[in-house]
Formats: sequence, C-alpha cells, structure tokens
Amino acid sequence: GLCFSDLVGVSFYRLHENPEEEPHILLECDSGVLDALQNHLKLYKIRRKVNITPCLDLSLWAVVPGERAGDLAGSLAPRADQALVLTPDPRTEVMGWRLITKKGANLSEIIPGSHIGNIQDYHRHRYRQGIPEGVRDLPPGVALPLESNLAYMNGVSFTKGCYIGQELTARTHHMGVIRKRLLPVHLSTPLPKDSIPEGTEIFTESGKSAGKFRAGGGELGIALLRLTHVNEQLCLNIEGDKVKLTANIPEWWPKNASK
Repeated sequence: GLCFSDLVGVSFYRLHENPEEEPHILLECDSGVLDALQNHLKLYKIRRKVNITPCLDLSLWAVVPGERAGDLAGSLAPRADQALVLTPDPRTEVMGWRLITKKGANLSEIIPGSHIGNIQDYHRHRYRQGIPEGVRDLPPGVALPLESNLAYMNGVSFTKGCYIGQELTARTHHMGVIRKRLLPVHLSTPLPKDSIPEGTEIFTESGKSAGKFRAGGGELGIALLRLTHVNEQLCLNIEGDKVKLTANIPEWWPKNASK
C-alpha cells in the first residue's frame, strides 16, 4: 500500500570537488529556478574548488504511505541498495519518504506492491496537510520562513550563524508572535483549471480581510491566514462568484503551535 509520484518539477545539483568522484551533497530545488539557483551558488563559491552541476540523470520520488502501509521503513530497507538516496522526508512524518533513483529505474522492483500515482496525487496530499513546496507556494521575496511554517519542518536554524534574513527570523521567533501562517484550506467548489491569481484576498463573512490565497488545485489549497480567523467561515471571489472556504490547523504541527 504505497503510492509513488515522480516529482517532475524538481531538479538536483551535485556539489563536489572533483567531477570524477561521487557528489558530497545533492541539493533538491524547484526546476523553475534551476538557472537562478546555480548562479546564486556560484556567486558564493568564490575560489573554492567546488563543482556545481545539474543532475539531469536523477529522478526524485515521494513515497507516500497508503491506508494500510504498515511499517514503511521495513518495506523499504531490504531494497535500499537499489536507491541512490532513501530517507524519511525531513519536513514531517506525514509526507512519507524521499527516494532518489537513476532515470528509468523500475520502481516496482524497489518496492513490490506499490503503485505509481500521478503528480496531482502528490500535490493533493501535501495541500491537504498544508505542506508548501517550490516557488509557487513560497514565492521568493514574498514568503517569510516562520509564516510559512518552515520552523516546523526542519527548515530554519536558530543556532547556526549568518544567512539571509537571519536577524528578522530570529527576532520574530524569540518574540513568539506570529500572527499569520500558511494553512491548508478546503473550498466549497473546485478551483478553475487556470487556478486563481496568487495573493487573491480572502475575507470573513463580515467582510474583514483574513489573508491571501497562495496556491492549490481542485478543492484544496494553502493560504496565508491570520490565525484569529482560522475557525471562521471564510470566502474569496473567483471569477465574480463568492466561494466559501474553511481552514484548519494541521495535526502534524507541534501541539502548542496554533499561537
């Protein structure tokens, strides 16, 4: 009972000192910013003998447990030698495992009894859980790490030094006041195929601004909402029609995290 989705929108970089040796680091990124990220990494490379090259020969898979998946680790471990990387998803347990293979690998041999889902299965699963991913969900220069729940997903360090935005992030964390967060939302009617513009305003029934829609598909999505309005009936305008939506606090969040 495992479901695989080939994440076609994801690319990798190899970072290593010698092109002939195996890479020391594989960096996963949104394929839409492949060139931009490569230029960014090279900017900070300076004179270090590090090679940065795209891994066009690799595929990333999300291994999502089914309803009767049982012991996922036990299912995967005996065949881990057929995978280049096989590890629990570092963001949260509900996202299962991340599997990296060579292009064209036979997934049924790696995990017998599994079936391959389409990419929309994966996106629906993570939107249902409120997991943002990629530049559509986390637009550069717009999304803030703590409002995007990255501290809940091993995405922010409060001990290491010097990264872009560190001062604001650390100050906000230690003040303990985060008024808006990305939350999973469920719409009363499915989104149109072209979705809706990023940042579409979300309102309460009384007309107060409650936040902004970020991304989604079908009747599921994520939105940046003020936590004071989480339990209220909300709505947004799609092509002139008022569509109701509800938000919820994900169960995988830390128990004291809804503040």
